[in-house]
Amino acid sequence: MEREAGKSLSVKSKKGDKEDVKTIEWEDLDHELTRLWSLSSALKEAQERKQSMQQKLECLIQVNAESLSRTNELEEMRQRLEARKLLVARTSIGFKAAEQDVKNKEENLGIEVRSLLVGGTSLSVAKSKLQEANSQLEGEGGYARLKVVTSKLRKRQQYMITQVSSIYPLKIEAGPSLDQELESFPGGSRFGSKPMSQGTVTILGLPFSMAPFTKMSLFTEKKEAQRSATALGYVAHAVSLTASYMTVPLRYPLRLGGSKSYIRDYAPYIEPSSSSDMSPMATLSQNQRFVEFPLFLDGQDTTRAAYAVFLLNKDIEQMLNYVGASGVGPRQVLSNLKELIRTVQSPEFIDT
Repeated sequence: MEREAGKSLSVKSKKGDKEDVKTIEWEDLDHELTRLWSLSSALKEAQERKQSMQQKLECLIQVNAESLSRTNELEEMRQRLEARKLLVARTSIGFKAAEQDVKNKEENLGIEVRSLLVGGTSLSVAKSKLQEANSQLEGEGGYARLKVVTSKLRKRQQYMITQVSSIYPLKIEAGPSLDQELESFPGGSRFGSKPMSQGTVTILGLPFSMAPFTKMSLFTEKKEAQRSATALGYVAHAVSLTASYMTVPLRYPLRLGGSKSYIRDYAPYIEPSSSSDMSPMATLSQNQRFVEFPLFLDGQDTTRAAYAVFLLNKDIEQMLNYVGASGVGPRQVLSNLKELIRTVQSPEFIDT
């Protein structure tokens, strides 16, 4: 049997030369079977390990995938957190600015409240003083007495102005009027045509004419210029007395000197120089900055005298405005003075 098996194995090995079949001796069969069994066991064990390793790898891959997903979610959450932090920082800055603004407003409000309290205190004090003043006015020495005293003062002023009118009477003489209007300085009229009068207004019988002041020439009569200067001296004295009795500070004060009177203008300030064509009588004060203009003709310079008459008429208009009257004309000296005296002597003056 063994010989037949050996022959069969040898035959098979011979036939499988071409198939590369390994020939195993009978004596080595057990050993080869054992080896094959061990290799089969090792292969099975390897397959089991492979399967186990595959399961572990799949678990690891799944864990890594979940970890990656969690990492992505965490990154997104971190980005949202950073955005929230930026928003909180900006909100905090705005809150701090608003808080500072509120503090400033509180401080300002505190100051205003304190000012209001001070103002309320001042108002209460003023109210109490007003009540005291009202009680004084309602008493015997109040408004009624003031009205009586004012009426007496007006009557006294009327009496004094009447005395001035008696010293320097202003009358209207019938006939064509002389040129009494002030000419516009330095020439022409700003107020249109000259008003027509029914007669000539005189002061102490002397009329006043602007002709010598506007058209000075070699043929101008000295007597006419002297009469005008004398009339202006009377007017200046009458205006000065009336202003003192009426307690009116003249805008353009007078320096009386009869027919050589002057009127002062505090508006201009002219530096004196050797080349200036100023009259010696029109002096400039070094301490008080004013210029004196002559109310008379000083040589051939008519401009300064015309301006002086213009300022004198402004003083008369100032007193007319004080008593609530208006001038007859913007350039009439004697007519405006007569209107001033007539207004003061009227009964309505006492009630004003």
